[in-house]
Amino acid sequence: MSVDYPALFRSFLERSSTVYFSYRVADGQVVYVSPAYEQVFGDPAAHINEDLPLWLARVYPDDLVLLREQMTQVLDGKAVEQLEIRINQADGGTQWLCLAACPEYLAEGELYLSGTVKDITRDKVVSINAEKFNTKKNATLEILSHDLAGPLALLQQLTEHLRAESPMASESALHLLRLMERTCLDSVNLIRDFVDNEFMESANVELKRERSDLVAWLGTLLEEYQRSDWRTRLQFDYKAAEQPIYVSYDSNKFQQVVNNLISNAIKFTPDGGRISVGVVRQGSLALITIADTGIGIPAKLQAELFERFTKARRPGLRGEKTNGLGMSIIRTIVELHQGQITFKSVEGEGTTFTIALPALPA
Repeated sequence: MSVDYPALFRSFLERSSTVYFSYRVADGQVVYVSPAYEQVFGDPAAHINEDLPLWLARVYPDDLVLLREQMTQVLDGKAVEQLEIRINQADGGTQWLCLAACPEYLAEGELYLSGTVKDITRDKVVSINAEKFNTKKNATLEILSHDLAGPLALLQQLTEHLRAESPMASESALHLLRLMERTCLDSVNLIRDFVDNEFMESANVELKRERSDLVAWLGTLLEEYQRSDWRTRLQFDYKAAEQPIYVSYDSNKFQQVVNNLISNAIKFTPDGGRISVGVVRQGSLALITIADTGIGIPAKLQAELFERFTKARRPGLRGEKTNGLGMSIIRTIVELHQGQITFKSVEGEGTTFTIALPALPA
């Protein structure tokens, strides 16, 4: 019994919200497009070949470069999946499309590109807004932990000093001083444990990498720190040599890397100091630098800084708690992105961390 297999999918193709297409390479014509084309692009499917040049002209320039690169790979026999591109809409908005394609050869040797196009604008807008919120939330957590823990750490130190300077105080007074000291210490540890647990939980989740503009993302992150200048009593600078610089990375994981490095810079930079973040393209790499004018890392601790159970544990200048696993996790996350992290530090002058990530073509 002969089965008309294409007919089995006819109802599905006619009702699906995903656009299915087949493009004949020899004459540059779309020979089939499913009815969802009108839903996604707002024009009858019969107009597809007239519309195609117009839609290509509206693709974001840097996305068009990516699209051409990926279609070249399809012509070389490779399948492309989950290719996200942006289109400028007539009203000034942005439409996000997800494209998949693969080569098909008919018996007579004709080459076709067949695949799907799906409108992911709604999901992408939600994802972008969630990413911005999460980025600002984590930066705010670091700033608030500094705001809350700093005074408590100072009060703990003052209480400890007062107890040492009052040897003749009554036992009840000394007991109260010890209670104040322990309460302050427990509160500081609780605050830092909360932030550290947020970091640890995020670091242990599988990577979800996406193509994104590193320059714009870092700018969003640094906005929160720059607004906190008056609260942290530190200055935050951000410089980018160019924009955009596209990188494939997991923004949730990577913001933990950057936040942790900035948090460490805050811990070890005296009031009035400066923390500078920069990003630049160098060949095939995107280089991120996080530099401070702090007390630096002692030479004897530098060799083991990235070890998992390092002895390079130091409380911050304001008594902030330190997490000995932090730098090990940071290096792991960077390496999972096929990147590398290095640093230079001079005691009394400051520390600069450099992260090198593979950059996508300009």
